[in-house]
Amino acid sequence: MKKEKSNQETSSEKEGYERRRFLQTAIAGSFLLLKAKPAKPSIFKSPVKTNRLRPPGAVPEEIFAGKCIRCGRCAEVCPYKSIYMLDARWGVWAGTPLIFVEKIPCYLCMKCVEVCPTGTLIKIKQEETRMGLAVVNKRYCVSWLETALCRSCYNACPFKDIAIKLERLKPVVIDDKCTGCGLCVHACPLNPKAINVEPIYSFVRVKWR
Repeated sequence: MKKEKSNQETSSEKEGYERRRFLQTAIAGSFLLLKAKPAKPSIFKSPVKTNRLRPPGAVPEEIFAGKCIRCGRCAEVCPYKSIYMLDARWGVWAGTPLIFVEKIPCYLCMKCVEVCPTGTLIKIKQEETRMGLAVVNKRYCVSWLETALCRSCYNACPFKDIAIKLERLKPVVIDDKCTGCGLCVHACPLNPKAINVEPIYSFVRVKWR
């Protein structure tokens, strides 16, 4: 009787273990599928987010969709093809310009601000551009981890030693000087990127008079 009972307990434990393993595998698989699923365009939510930025001089997102007339001149004049015009899937944002800096960053030629007919892109200088703020992820950056020596973001910056510096061979972004052009992001050899541009200026509230 004791032997039969022991066998039953062992069998029950084995079934319980296999059931837990199955559930863990199923949950992990579901998580990976959700993670791999690409984000769908939203007809109301702004497309601006990490590494997805408006061109130089852009007015805040609060008024961008209403001010931009979707003429496409900014995209036409860009010699680097950095500016992409959003398609109809983006609803109220369709036809507005966006820069995917991981693919093609902004080279700050400033031609787009010269041709914008509505002031949606305000005429500013290179150094005044604030498309976003580059942020170094010290958990990924090999220079900060001290596993390798990399100067890719520093070398790519058009304002090196002003907008980004090397302190003990580690990249440090100067917040009030970074233009958010994304050249550093594009240059970073890691995946995921160890430096990304956050559009912190795009969502400031408009001060109405």
